Amino acid sequence: MKVFVTRTLPGEALHRLRTAGLTVEVHEGLFLPREALLRKVEGASGLIPTVEDRIDAEVMDRAGPGLKVIACYSVGVDHVDLEAARERGIRVTHTPNVLTQATADLTLALLLAVARRVVEGVDYAREGRWQAWHPELLLGLDLEGLTLGIVGMGRIGQAVAKRAEAFGLRIAYTSQREKPLPYPFLPLEELILEADILSLHTPLTPETHRLMDRKRLFAMKKGAILLNTARGALVDTEALVEALKGHLFGAGLDVTDPEPLPPGHPLYALPNAVVTPHIGSAGKRTRARMAEVAVENLLAVLEGKEPPNPVV
Repeated sequence: MKVFVTRTLPGEALHRLRTAGLTVEVHEGLFLPREALLRKVEGASGLIPTVEDRIDAEVMDRAGPGLKVIACYSVGVDHVDLEAARERGIRVTHTPNVLTQATADLTLALLLAVARRVVEGVDYAREGRWQAWHPELLLGLDLEGLTLGIVGMGRIGQAVAKRAEAFGLRIAYTSQREKPLPYPFLPLEELILEADILSLHTPLTPETHRLMDRKRLFAMKKGAILLNTARGALVDTEALVEALKGHLFGAGLDVTDPEPLPPGHPLYALPNAVVTPHIGSAGKRTRARMAEVAVENLLAVLEGKEPPNPVV
């Protein structure tokens, strides 16, 4: 049986696939053009895609009737047409519980970078503009006592809350499911009004697409911070650019819409926008474990067993 892996993966997980007697084809490059994806999936029984790969009905049909499993190298599965998979009897799996801590770490890193203007400070020093100390140089926000509003209180949202408490932040949240948590629950519209910092950790669905539209962005407190380490399409990018020109203090984004954000995009020109290239899970241990989980899911399905982490 053939397995196609759309990117090289860290760790030893791919070795396990090969020793299982499977024919493993791995795309070695940074980019995988659509035409190449369609060509390489032909005859595959298993597929391990990343969030960069749109796995729709066309891809599944090009793979052929032998495709049994799409083992996503991600928690989110918005890049896979789940209904098309159901119709074809193809199992879809993901890698939950693995990247929670790493993504929470990066969320706090973005918060600190924006609030204390770290990137601006680095550029200021590197460009030779640091001539003297001054009481009003690069003034940022003091975090203690501010309210962090968390949109989506799943595992990552809770891990962010735990870290934020150490900085003296007050926590409030909204979630699609009520949870017995030691923080005040607020409806989304109230949370947007109350939060000094709003951090997005909700899945991307048709209902949450552009959740933070122009109206909601400008409903945030003047001088507030927006953080997004979930999915770029939760935010109206054009409206965010507008909001960062005087209304919001700043934004920390690990995901964007479009993604990748093209060179010359207006967000890059804004000093109060800190943009990282979707590295929320990019800890060495985390990414290697994600590969192991994806492989475990794939092998289980090909062996006729129930996968540990099914979506479909």
